[in-house]
Amino acid sequence: MSTDLGYQQAVAQFDEPEGIGPRGTLVVLPGRGERPLVYERFARRLAADGYRVRIVGEDAHADAQAQLDSPSAMSPRILVGIDVGALRALHLVQDSGLEANAVILVGLPTGDDAGAQSWDDEIGARASCPTQQARLNDPNLLTPGQLTADRIPEELRTVTLRTGLPVLALHGVDDAVSPLSNARARYAESPNVRLLSVAQGRHDVLNSLNHRTVAASVVLFLESLKIGSELPDLIRKENLR
Repeated sequence: MSTDLGYQQAVAQFDEPEGIGPRGTLVVLPGRGERPLVYERFARRLAADGYRVRIVGEDAHADAQAQLDSPSAMSPRILVGIDVGALRALHLVQDSGLEANAVILVGLPTGDDAGAQSWDDEIGARASCPTQQARLNDPNLLTPGQLTADRIPEELRTVTLRTGLPVLALHGVDDAVSPLSNARARYAESPNVRLLSVAQGRHDVLNSLNHRTVAASVVLFLESLKIGSELPDLIRKENLR
């Protein structure tokens, strides 16, 4: 598996293991205060399943476009946005002409983020996994105090969901930053959204206690997408009675 792990790099890159044919490309847009390697664990897991993962830094528009247009980018090409990155992903495919085959939205902000009163509160609001909480204390991974509504860029505050692309939405049941009920209301008007709620999930469900199940759900979505944009069921529960 090819990786580049420099903390200050603009793009973190994770490739499929040697000898495995690439199955697609994910370009990940982090959220407020986050640097690319916050999502290293998620990227490694998806790469192990054959997907090329590119996590961009602050210059999300230019870097996301460059990664999706790269000769090494394999189809399908998927934008993954977390927190404000989810709004940016929608902005890029709906308003900026960026071409992708699908969008994955994690912890979509609902505009009324109250923020956290302390650093410990912020860590707890972001992730429910103790391992990830410990990692977030690394200043190379996270800038504190960013998880507030005033940190949502002006051009993203009015973004609505209009894309006709397939959308996988992942949201924590225990998300105190962007409550699930508010997110559900934002997604309700779009017929293209598959919304999954994550038990014990907070704002960043990619790094929740159930992060393995979340990653598996992403892989199932991606494998269905490879067959068709209508996302056919690959596994069905059969009635025994």
